Amino acid sequence: MGGAKFIQGLLHGIATGSLPGVAPDAQVTVIANTADDWWIHGLKVCPDLDTVMYTLGDGIDPERGWGRRAETWSVKEELASYGVEPTWFGLGDRDVATHLVRTQMLDAGYPLSAVTKALCRRWLTPVHGDTVTLLPMSDDRVETHVAIPAPETPSGRRVVHFQEYWVRLRAELPAEAVVVVGLDSSTPAPGVLEAIAEADVVLVPPSNPVVSVGTILGVPGVRDAVRATTAPVVGLSPIVGTSHVRGMAEQMLTAIGVEVSAAGVGLNYGARSGGGVLDGWLVDERDRDQVDRLTAAGLRAAAVPLMMTDHDATAAMAAAALALVVDPA
Repeated sequence: MGGAKFIQGLLHGIATGSLPGVAPDAQVTVIANTADDWWIHGLKVCPDLDTVMYTLGDGIDPERGWGRRAETWSVKEELASYGVEPTWFGLGDRDVATHLVRTQMLDAGYPLSAVTKALCRRWLTPVHGDTVTLLPMSDDRVETHVAIPAPETPSGRRVVHFQEYWVRLRAELPAEAVVVVGLDSSTPAPGVLEAIAEADVVLVPPSNPVVSVGTILGVPGVRDAVRATTAPVVGLSPIVGTSHVRGMAEQMLTAIGVEVSAAGVGLNYGARSGGGVLDGWLVDERDRDQVDRLTAAGLRAAAVPLMMTDHDATAAMAAAALALVVDPA
């Protein structure tokens, strides 16, 4: 959701001319995490791709932050009446149509990138024309699993799919490890490496640094492409104060042994000058005291308001990110 809201604000800033130096017809390519994907009731569900699609296509439920607006739940209720598990993951009636189309196309042999392009003709083209391109990070099957405490088992832990950890368990149990199955053998989807190489600027949104941005960077070739691009690379912290704004970044960072702070996340990504992926990193005003740590590590850093309260506020965040790393002509 954080990534989708940021893109929405970025596009608002482009449209209103509030991003200095950015043309009103600027092309935006979004590379989305697909390691949250899973199969349920025989359908391929891609939560991150769909959240971006629905958000930018003005079809998202604004209160939930996911799924379709004005959704109904007849299919979910009928499945529950049959006793079909899992009952804790709800597919709305409108949402099911998207997954049916996607699954049929995948079964027919189309790769996920081609399927996504077809779905975006409905959602993105009418609203944004050809200025926004949505790409999955990979056409390959990649799935995130989380190890959680399970004292009743011989090992003392069990592994669940990310969706079970987030939706059913609500991330209330500590995450002992994050295992991304299939990531090491995956390849970037068509257009991903080219978009990074040819970009004028690469923006890392305030998304989960482990199970969203981290999995994208984990696709072989993507991290190297970010390091090699001639474009400046700037990110925005998902941690404000002492915790995440929304989601489970705190649990995921703890699982991989990274300090839960704005500076901790920025330093984990690292400066390109030191083998990392960033040139600049924005933190919230409340974390101003962490800027010196970041600059000492070779990052351009600044503290600005990072709460996405509305489109204007989010566009201002994007403008600050660009100002941090793009030298004025």
